[in-house]
Amino acid sequence: MKIKILQISERYIRFEIEGIDYAYANMIRRTLINDIPKLAIKNVIFHLGSIRKVEENGKEKVYNSSTPLFNEIISHRIGLIPLKTDLNMKFRDECNHPPDQACPLCTVNYTLTKFGPGIVYSGDLKPIGDEKFSPVDPDIPIVKLDENQALVIDAEAILGTGKEHARWQVTSGVSYKVHREFKIPKYLEITEYIRKDCPSNIISDEGDTMIVTDDLPCKHIAMLYRMEEVKIGEDENRFIFQFETDGSLTAKETLKYAIKRLRTRLDKIRDSVVV
Repeated sequence: MKIKILQISERYIRFEIEGIDYAYANMIRRTLINDIPKLAIKNVIFHLGSIRKVEENGKEKVYNSSTPLFNEIISHRIGLIPLKTDLNMKFRDECNHPPDQACPLCTVNYTLTKFGPGIVYSGDLKPIGDEKFSPVDPDIPIVKLDENQALVIDAEAILGTGKEHARWQVTSGVSYKVHREFKIPKYLEITEYIRKDCPSNIISDEGDTMIVTDDLPCKHIAMLYRMEEVKIGEDENRFIFQFETDGSLTAKETLKYAIKRLRTRLDKIRDSVVV
């Protein structure tokens, strides 16, 4: 199995895997969706009742902890906020302490205090201790507070995977396709557009035929399917994958962990086979 990176950025990656079949391709896809660890908030504690705050003028003002949304909805929104994740952390059930307890190896605690009027954003959620666990995007709106309203909460984040809940899903848009090559007679005008707009898609430009691939995005590829003169070939041992992350992990970190996880699962299956 050979892996080649075609495009990569902080949160997006497109890569080619050669030497696998559809079964392995789907296994990789499901691993990327379901089995990547991610830090996400699971428990939220709301501080209810009257909340007193000393204003800038020195006077004390009383706020009400009620908000326009039910606490359950706010908890759900907070749980879906992407948090920076450290893959060196442990799952809660891997730590040597009772399930109802926590430690820095498996748990990150957060606090949020916001007084109205104004909008509560994800950036108002502060990790206790290490700032590296801060929300990926500080501008995700959570709830709008009116005059005399306040939101004060404590929250607890743990590692999980996408197969348990969407809050722990790192990736989105995970897809794959087979490698395709298009043989285009050079007398067709579209070859000039491909040279101009999609030079990276050209495999060969010699003789009377141009050979291009759709492994990389090109706005002219769709037109090739409608041309009778174009011959299309597929290689079902080469697959092109792409996905993006929510920022909790980089695309590179996600792919490396997926490959490692896949090897571990396959080794367990092999070892469990009784000969």
